Amino acid sequence: MTSVVVGGPLANKAYNGGIAWNVISYVLGLKKLGFRVYLVEEMAAENCVDRNGSIVSFDASENLAYFHAITEAFGLSDAALLYDGGAQVYGSSPDELRMRAEEAALLINISGHLALGWVFGRIPCKVYIDEDPGFTQFWQASGDSGIHLVGHDFYYTVGENVGEPGCSVPTNGIPWRPIRQPVVLDEWPVAPSPRPPRFTTVASWRGPYGQVEYEGQRFGLKVHEFRKFVALPERTSFSFEIALDIHPDDHRDLALLRNHGWRVIEPGTVAGDPQGYRRYVQGSGAEFSVAQGIYVDTGSGWFSDRSARYLASGKPVLLQDTGFSRNLPTGQGLLAFCDLDDAVAGTERIASDYDQHSRAARALAEEYFDSDKVLGRLLEAVGVSP
Repeated sequence: MTSVVVGGPLANKAYNGGIAWNVISYVLGLKKLGFRVYLVEEMAAENCVDRNGSIVSFDASENLAYFHAITEAFGLSDAALLYDGGAQVYGSSPDELRMRAEEAALLINISGHLALGWVFGRIPCKVYIDEDPGFTQFWQASGDSGIHLVGHDFYYTVGENVGEPGCSVPTNGIPWRPIRQPVVLDEWPVAPSPRPPRFTTVASWRGPYGQVEYEGQRFGLKVHEFRKFVALPERTSFSFEIALDIHPDDHRDLALLRNHGWRVIEPGTVAGDPQGYRRYVQGSGAEFSVAQGIYVDTGSGWFSDRSARYLASGKPVLLQDTGFSRNLPTGQGLLAFCDLDDAVAGTERIASDYDQHSRAARALAEEYFDSDKVLGRLLEAVGVSP
C-alpha cells in the first residue's frame, strides 16, 4: 500500500472546525482511495496557548488537546504526528516519522505548512496546495519566504483562474494548476432544511492576514466586501445569520451588522470542532457569503471549501463572484452575485424553488467536489497510485 504524508494545520488553528475539515478531507479522501495516510503538523512553542490565549507548554496547551480530540474522533491517532522542530509532542517518535517519510511516495503540503527539512527531503513527490490565491503569489513577489514554496514538484491552487487571462494574480514563473476543494461526500449527506430558508455562513471578519499592497494597489479583506452588503436583510424577508469571528475593536461593525438585521453568533460555540461545524452547516437553509476582496478584485476564481460543504449538504449557495462562474455552472444550486441587487434577487430565486435548488446543490457537489474525483485527478497528474 502506498503511503502519503499530509501536512496541514489542526493544532495551529485550534477551535476552527472549518479549517479542521479542510485538512481532514485530504486525509480521509486519500484513505478512501486506498492510501496509507499520515497527518504531520509542526507546532512552534510560541503558538501554544491556553483558553485565555496565554502562552503555555505543549502539554498544557489547548492546541495539543484539540489535535488529540480531532484525530481521535476520526480514528487517526495512530497516524497523526504533532512536532516542534523534530521534538516529539504527540504521536510517534521522530525516528518513526523519518521511517514513514522514507516510505512515502507523496507529500500533500497544504499552504506549505510542513517545512521539516529532514522529512521534506525524504519524499520523492511533493505537492503544494495553495489555499489563499493572491495572498500567496503577492507575498512571493514581495520576497516573503515564509510561505515555503521552494522545493515542491507540483503547485496547485484553489484559485482556478490563476495564470489565465482576466486574472491579475501573478504566477511568478510557477506553473500553477487548478484544484477544487475535496469533499468526502459520505461525511456530508443531504440534511433537512428549515423553511423559509435561513441564510447563514461561518466567517472571519478580517481573517488571519492583513491587507496586501502590490505595485500601488491595495487589496481588501472580507470586512471591506461585507460592508457593501450590510443592508441585505432589510431588502428581503429572510433570516440572515453569521457565525462571525470578529475582534472587540470592530464593535462599530458589529453594531452595524446587528442594526441592519444580521444575527451574529460566536463561531467557537457552534463551529469550533468538525462535528459542530457540520451540524451548523446542515442545520442551515442556504449560504450567503461574500469573499475576501483580494479574491474578488483579482478574478482569482477562488471557491470556498465551506461553500462546497453547504452544497454537499443540499444547501443552496449564494456567493460573491470571484470569477468562479467561469468554471462552475451557476443558476441552480449555486448562484453568484456582484452587487446588492444581485444578492437580493438570488435570495428570492432560491426561496421560490427551494427543493430544486437543494437537489442541484448536491448534484454540483457530486460532480465538482467529490474527493474521489478531485484527488483522483491530482494523483493521476503527479503519477502516484495506491
